[in-house]
Amino acid sequence: MALFHFDAVGFDLDGTLLDTHQDLGAAVNHALEAGGFAPVPVAHIESLIGGGAKLMLARALEERGGVSQEEFRRLYKLLLAFYAEHNAVHTRPYPQVENVLDALAAGGLRMAVVTNKFESFARDILTRLGLAGRFAAIIGGDTLGKGRAKPAPDPLLAAVKACGGERFVFVGDSSYDVMAARAAGVPVIATAYGYCDRPPHELGADAVIGSFGELPALLEQWPARLRSTV
Repeated sequence: MALFHFDAVGFDLDGTLLDTHQDLGAAVNHALEAGGFAPVPVAHIESLIGGGAKLMLARALEERGGVSQEEFRRLYKLLLAFYAEHNAVHTRPYPQVENVLDALAAGGLRMAVVTNKFESFARDILTRLGLAGRFAAIIGGDTLGKGRAKPAPDPLLAAVKACGGERFVFVGDSSYDVMAARAAGVPVIATAYGYCDRPPHELGADAVIGSFGELPALLEQWPARLRSTV
């Protein structure tokens, strides 16, 4: 059994556990088409991800000159309806994710997902992919109520509690993840392969991994001075 320096680990979803950009892009482009706008090129989708679907759509529309609040609400509803039916068409775990989750569980770690995606979407996607049962908690951007999604610390603190309230580390790919972890007082690892809104080594994380497969060794070798005090 691996000797990890933590009792629990939390994960962001998009860009950390799952490559979701094609399905998110399809939903955004469905809404854009309904509004008479040009679609977002596939190569540009990843740069829009972060902060949830509403912010993703807002970024895409801002690049096209913007719309009224009423029109934004209409297009956002269309995006959500489309994504509810097409959220796992192309979405897949990143390489080594399933094997690493198994290794962490075998090493006694409890795990949670903390995402700004709606909880219902996160649960649905993880269930479709056969991953939902691996987590003690799946916390979405709407789980705790308005204004309590990342970068607020609230969802991470909820994940810590759900996992037993002991030594906890968070893994994510964006400044939202790092800010939430810092506010919650837990160490944070950045993924260099995700949808980073800054260069990964500039996110301010305690460590950076180039692939998910690097995570177990890092958690085994983690310096004692960086352990969570939550």
